[in-house]
Amino acid sequence: MKYKYNNFYEMIEENAKKYKNKPAYFIDNRKITWERFKKKVDTFSRALHLLGVKKGDKIPLLVTNSLEFIVAMQGIQKIGAVAVPINTFLKEDEITFILNDIEADMLIASSKLKNNIKNIRKKTSVKKIIWEGEIDKVDENNISFKEILSNFESHEVINTPKLNDLAFIIYTSGTTGKPKGAMLSYRNIFSNILGINELIKITNKDRFIAYLPMFHSFTMTVNLLMPMYSASPVVIIKSIMPFSNIIKQTLLKRVTIFTGVPDVFSALSRAKLPFYFHWFNKIRFFVSGAAPLPGEVLKRFQSKFKKAKLLEGYGLSETSPVVAVNRPKNQKISSVGPAIPGVEVKIVNDELVEVPIGEAGEIIVKGDNVMKGYYKREDATNETIINGWLLTGDIGKIDEEGYIYILDRKKDLIISKGVNIYPREIEEVCLKFPGIKECAVVGKKDENAGEIPIAFVELEDGEDADEFKLKKFLKDHLANYKLPKHIYFVENLPKNATGKVLKRKLRENLNEWING
Repeated sequence: MKYKYNNFYEMIEENAKKYKNKPAYFIDNRKITWERFKKKVDTFSRALHLLGVKKGDKIPLLVTNSLEFIVAMQGIQKIGAVAVPINTFLKEDEITFILNDIEADMLIASSKLKNNIKNIRKKTSVKKIIWEGEIDKVDENNISFKEILSNFESHEVINTPKLNDLAFIIYTSGTTGKPKGAMLSYRNIFSNILGINELIKITNKDRFIAYLPMFHSFTMTVNLLMPMYSASPVVIIKSIMPFSNIIKQTLLKRVTIFTGVPDVFSALSRAKLPFYFHWFNKIRFFVSGAAPLPGEVLKRFQSKFKKAKLLEGYGLSETSPVVAVNRPKNQKISSVGPAIPGVEVKIVNDELVEVPIGEAGEIIVKGDNVMKGYYKREDATNETIINGWLLTGDIGKIDEEGYIYILDRKKDLIISKGVNIYPREIEEVCLKFPGIKECAVVGKKDENAGEIPIAFVELEDGEDADEFKLKKFLKDHLANYKLPKHIYFVENLPKNATGKVLKRKLRENLNEWING
């Protein structure tokens, strides 16, 4: 691939010249032009430089959705430092681990999250905190983001990074042990942007909406950096609630690219939207990522929204994050589409030998989008990247046209009496039953079978549980060995920030969930 830019700041410079007074961002009732945005980035970058930040320093960002998040991220990267976005839903101990792992002595944080970091200076080497939002006390160690933008002059700081330099460290959710920091370069991110752009031609006439958490790699690449590449304005939404505001802003700001997670599209497919939304919205594409999209949700959504395609994609933080996306002209339900241009995908067995077309195995990925490795974790890097191929830990298969089908996570596979059972297959059937909102199937240890599948079901509001009817329905659609041996109805399934069900929590606290 040929890359037009070496870093993200070069995009900002070009956009500020070409589209000086055109909108870069909409937030609340404000419009921020490209020229104004560049000045904010320059000012913040200058302040970091004067505060002693150097090329290669790791600067953590614990900031909620805001223009300040983007300004801080770009200000950090302009001087060659590395942005480390932190999940804003984490508790103090989890945040402490990340700050100690990167040996941070500075933190950029939202004041509304101050209770999450009350003792952070005692537990880490962090001395200075730059606060986004209102703070009680301003001193040399508690710096106001607002005052930086007001009081500093935006003198040029020349230290812009190169294509192979580190841009981000994105910490994984830590499904096994402590979280690991995926190191992503500018090349990694640009390869993703170019690959997606080749399939869905994005122009400066398009408008994006960013309401998903900005710390997430999906939002970062697809909602923030891809629009910057095409000088497309972004509508910034501070919170997903109330959801009616997202609908309102989508209509008022003429959003054309609407990205989301399966939970959002499931809700939209059921929501009673005003008739004028269907008539007047300008959406060209809906894009689903961050978690598997159930086939039933896709069918329901397509029957309701006929003007625009809902395209499911697949990826992970370690691949910057996109690996594959469905094609607008040839979409296959239950598939995440073929790999994006510039990315290779294979399905292999436990010996890493490629399996025949249509057979299940582990998905492995190769391309410029594959991370440099895990920060300070050479052992984990060597286990995950072998001869340039990234082992995803996902089980899938590929058809004759190269379309990828995700069957399950390798660790979620249930082996009962020596037979492989894929929980996702059972969940897809469960979701076809009226009144079921979510379903999660996990394996439970069993003396005779080794493991047995059990299902946890979350119902739609106002629906009653009918285990007998559900079991009969499943029996009509699944082989006997795949049938859940027990079904438990729960009020809310445990989920992460992007709506992905945390099966690890179900497995770890199985008895609590069963008895709760």
